[in-house]
Amino acid sequence: MGLVKQNSVSIQQLRSLAEFRYQMRRFLSFSEAASESCGIGAQQYQLMQVIAAMPEGQQSTISYLAERMILRHNSMVELVDRAERSGLVRREHDERDLRRSLVLLTAQGEAMLQRLVVQHLEDLVPKCDALIRALNELQKSGEETEAGA
Repeated sequence: MGLVKQNSVSIQQLRSLAEFRYQMRRFLSFSEAASESCGIGAQQYQLMQVIAAMPEGQQSTISYLAERMILRHNSMVELVDRAERSGLVRREHDERDLRRSLVLLTAQGEAMLQRLVVQHLEDLVPKCDALIRALNELQKSGEETEAGA
């Protein structure tokens, strides 16, 4: 391979990054399939996670949700609309700022989230060692790059 020039990526760095990406994709692929088997999209599951795991004192505004999911504001509005039509979330006016609405889980959304979290943990826990190994190799590879710079 032609990855031996000075200041270039080593084959070990490339392998470490590829292994990390593979381990993450395995989990994300599972997550997509698990969500779809429950009749929702993976982004709807992620939306419910963000809402349920918000720090105390944080409001579930569209802006906050968009930031946490790395989506544009208009894309988040569309995602919330779909989740609302599916009965997973509901909007409530923000009493502190009536121009905004807050997005909250419904009882149906909470039940779906609980079911999916259990499935995700059952899938992820046995894979933790492989993910941690991949991260450690990636970290070691990055440290070698910094030391050589």
